[in-house]
Amino acid sequence: MTTSGPSDGRHAPSGSDDESQRRIRQALEATVSRETSTSGDDVSRETREDDLPIAKEAKRAVDVLHPTSLPRPPRRRTICVANQKGGVGKTTTAVNLGMALAMSGLEVLVIDLDPQGNASTGLDVDHRAGTPSVYDALINESTLKEVAQTVEGMPNLKCVPATIDLAGAEIELVSLVARESRLQKAIEAYPEEVDYVLVDCPPSLGLLTVNAMVAAEEVLIPIQCEYYALEGLGQLLNNIDLIKAHLNPKIRVSTILLTMYDARTKLADQVANEVREYFKDTVLTSVIPRSVKVSEAPGYGQSVLTYDPGSRGATSYLAAAKELAERGIR
Repeated sequence: MTTSGPSDGRHAPSGSDDESQRRIRQALEATVSRETSTSGDDVSRETREDDLPIAKEAKRAVDVLHPTSLPRPPRRRTICVANQKGGVGKTTTAVNLGMALAMSGLEVLVIDLDPQGNASTGLDVDHRAGTPSVYDALINESTLKEVAQTVEGMPNLKCVPATIDLAGAEIELVSLVARESRLQKAIEAYPEEVDYVLVDCPPSLGLLTVNAMVAAEEVLIPIQCEYYALEGLGQLLNNIDLIKAHLNPKIRVSTILLTMYDARTKLADQVANEVREYFKDTVLTSVIPRSVKVSEAPGYGQSVLTYDPGSRGATSYLAAAKELAERGIR
């Protein structure tokens, strides 16, 4: 007795039909990946109208970006990415600027100083409990060379991961000698030639952030283009002034980067104008738009530049990296 087909009367597809269905699925997946789906919240997704010109812009940017396209700084630049307000794009900025600089052929070291380990996730480096990490460099006096991992597919980009062990480091540092300068000593002892050291700070002004500011000469502050953007910023600037007066006379706020910019809202323009009026030329011309792809990329252990090079987020971070590099040779 033969078995009947599905109740709707359709026949099982033949081999050639299977191949056709596979190709259709691939085409649909490619379409979705380019953010042309009309479903979802219009505020959070990238619009269809922008897709084609953005893709062309990305292609031009990637074509131009080659090992000699960004200037090499005359000496190592150590930059801490800091803002005690959470959710402003510190980790996203550290990961994507690091990737953009490395894609141009520069040697980059990203130090994940946030116990949450999000920068480690974004660069897809192992940061499970027990993995040699920045905790060992701060507390156990391991060298950064011993704990740094090379990012897959990018031999000139290395990451010092953060594990859950770092959560208790603030308390353990209190009793240690020279507790504020332990990261500085670790970076100074790093033997390999590096053009950029990017330190991703936690969303606080504790000892971990102080270590980053003592180790760095530059502070990059991401500021989101939203209502509470400037709240608490005065406290951060006061802390930088205190560190400059007592621990690190070389530190300065060198860069302000506007993030999560939505051109469709007047609020974003108001915040951007206020920040530019106050910080003047410290603010980068490039702004980072609110983008679905920027948010999705860490879930795949990637930067937005490798996850979707044609997105607005990718091209914006490429432009910001170019601006950052060019400012470093002035």
